[in-house]
Amino acid sequence: MSPSLNDEPPARKRLRDLLAKERALEIVGEAGSGTEAVRMIRAERPDLVFLDIQMPGTDGFGVIREIAADNPPLVVFVTAHDEHAVDAFELDALDYVLKPVREERLADAVRRVSAHHTGRTPRDDEQVAVELGGVTRFVRRSDIGWVEAQGDYARLHVGGQSHLLRAPLTTLEEGWADAGFVRIHRSLLVNLAHINEVRMDAGRCSVLVGDEELAVSRRHTRELRDLLVRRAKPGAR
Repeated sequence: MSPSLNDEPPARKRLRDLLAKERALEIVGEAGSGTEAVRMIRAERPDLVFLDIQMPGTDGFGVIREIAADNPPLVVFVTAHDEHAVDAFELDALDYVLKPVREERLADAVRRVSAHHTGRTPRDDEQVAVELGGVTRFVRRSDIGWVEAQGDYARLHVGGQSHLLRAPLTTLEEGWADAGFVRIHRSLLVNLAHINEVRMDAGRCSVLVGDEELAVSRRHTRELRDLLVRRAKPGAR
């Protein structure tokens, strides 16, 4: 069960509409202030709360601290302010979703909640078969730093070597998302575990994977920063 706790009626309505599509959830209420949120959580005792940070009266962090001794629910913060992400995870928030909320991003947060409840772990590391000169080799997916689109093929970059795989980038993006591969550009997937640095220069973002600097498109910059902060949380996947 999950209430939506947010002080902006339009934002609450959008969040409620998106959450209503999730069959695993039952919405039991919503609140427009921190004080009301504390009262509702104590009355309804939900399993999960989607909570804004900036609200009238007690803010989202204050809500969490006030109910800390009450066997508190799982919390997913939903906010427009990415600078609060580290503070949110220090309070053991399960996830941190940025506004404007995208349907696929919210669905990902719900999957994380479900995985937390069931105790699931990430899928075993896959062996990826690649061919070179008539010889089939196997590389571990976790060793792949980044993937580059080349028509109907994808070029896998593993250390200082690269291998062609007969698969479009969109297929790998969908199949390898749970393993930490994310789109940073229309032609690039990157393994989050291999990112050494994130660089910002004149509003443009890039990441360093090994010795290779890869450009991040503007449309993917905010999402990438969000993902990296979430993965930096102790115990995160």
